[in-house]
Amino acid sequence: MGQKVNPIGFRLAVNKDWRSRWFASTKEFPEFLHTDLRIRTFVKNKLALAAVSKILIERAWNSIRVTIFTARPGIVIGRKGSEIEKMTEEITRMSGGKQVKIDIQEIKTPELDAQLVAENVALQIERRISFRRAMKKAVQTSRDFGALGIRIRCSGRLGGAEISRAEWYREGKVPLHTLRTPIDYGFAEAKTVYGKIGVKCWICKPAVQPEREPREGRDGRDRRDRDRDRDGRGDRRQAPGPGPGAAPTPANPAAAT
Repeated sequence: MGQKVNPIGFRLAVNKDWRSRWFASTKEFPEFLHTDLRIRTFVKNKLALAAVSKILIERAWNSIRVTIFTARPGIVIGRKGSEIEKMTEEITRMSGGKQVKIDIQEIKTPELDAQLVAENVALQIERRISFRRAMKKAVQTSRDFGALGIRIRCSGRLGGAEISRAEWYREGKVPLHTLRTPIDYGFAEAKTVYGKIGVKCWICKPAVQPEREPREGRDGRDRRDRDRDRDGRGDRRQAPGPGPGAAPTPANPAAAT
């Protein structure tokens, strides 16, 4: 009972990727891991109002690349890039003087990002908006933007009740055991006066189908063209055959005369 698997970690080998891309020896691994945690905590706290979905960290020999996925890139960049320079200096100090580069990726549709949807619901709960109203509005908004399915779950002292409980809403299809389905997962916490309320969100996004190219044979032609030529239904029209009452054509035309 209660043996849940993180949907992102569950799909790492199929269609998800790690959020820390680097390789380290046994001695360096703990230092790199704790540095990544400090960087993520720092960026999240500093850009709490910038709708940051995820932070990707890549390491080379003596450099670190931090990619921030956000729905509000203007807040992250700041006036004339001032915020980027401050964060670069702070991350350089935290990483021990390594060269740091910060990239920004804009999220075009934040309504289809599970982390941003969960954080939005948590923010509304902190502002004393009814959790049911916030959850239903988030579900409807995501469906309007093209989500195939969405599920939101809130747990804790909902509405300030003495006994904690969990409530969830689901609309559409959310096949969590189909690994090929692009499921996005997000988690956020609402810090209320009567305790923390956890918000989880699963969104089933529409799969992007690559355009199928026509299958060509060795001679460089489409299979359908070859089939038409073989069947005689191409541009070369066959002459109509003799009718059912016509005389058979002799094998030797000279003998017929």
